[in-house]
Amino acid sequence: MTTPEHPTVAFIGLGIMGSPMAANLCGAGLDVVGFSRTRAKVDALVAKGMRAADDVAGAVRGADVIITMLPDSPDVEAVALGAEGILESAAPGTLFVDASTIRPDAARAIGEAAEKRGLRFLDAPVSGGEQAAVDGTLSIMVGGSEESVADATTVLRHVGKTIVHVGPVGAGQTVKAANQLIVAGNIELLAEALVFLEAQQVDTEKAISVLEAGLAGSTVMTRKARTMVARQFAPGFRIALHDKDLGIFTAAARSSRTATPLGAVVAQLMSSAHAQGDGDLDHSALFRLVERLSGHSTP
Repeated sequence: MTTPEHPTVAFIGLGIMGSPMAANLCGAGLDVVGFSRTRAKVDALVAKGMRAADDVAGAVRGADVIITMLPDSPDVEAVALGAEGILESAAPGTLFVDASTIRPDAARAIGEAAEKRGLRFLDAPVSGGEQAAVDGTLSIMVGGSEESVADATTVLRHVGKTIVHVGPVGAGQTVKAANQLIVAGNIELLAEALVFLEAQQVDTEKAISVLEAGLAGSTVMTRKARTMVARQFAPGFRIALHDKDLGIFTAAARSSRTATPLGAVVAQLMSSAHAQGDGDLDHSALFRLVERLSGHSTP
């Protein structure tokens, strides 16, 4: 029987982030119904207790909470607003939480459409990358009503450690855009520093150890520096997606007439890395771009 503490959760989008999030919900004992366009991803989670749905409508019918974790604004719009999508198929009163990273204006439009159909909508993008998704320690920035955020927290606490209500619908995506700018800037500067240290023939392991203990230290350095110098770029968060996110940031900054000179440069560098064929690599592969710009060979 569904209870407020153990709701039925429909989870749509089972990629690098969505799969471990859904797995954690299953591990917490929640009734999770999942759908992905890639059936193998659904089957992998069935073994962990998730129920499989054949389509979006089948996933959301009977759900108390719907979570989407999809690549981009058009994907969320199609799943939410399309024929036999979430708004057509979910019952009034259902809580619809979009954990994707999309445009703030798209989040507001989806929220307005959801409200007209009697659904409660939150934009709740996450930060922390794949490892935090696996560990259930994501940082979640939530836009929407206080009551809906409180209700969603009973589910989100199983996937996130820090859950903060940042304002009305659309505010979550605005904060996430700022997050993505800061992360990209950190990665770029770290990449430049490491390429510089290697060129100066410094012991990079020792350099990283002292740098991360001082003011230069950051989560980005702790998680990415050593894999950068090891040239290990298996995707935890792909350059292609970060390129998309920085496009969201630059468009939003332009609309508010906010000057972001360094942000514009970082966005161009990420776009260049994407255009040069590194889109499917981890965003720490900006290191490869810095190597190329420095005239160094990149394997």
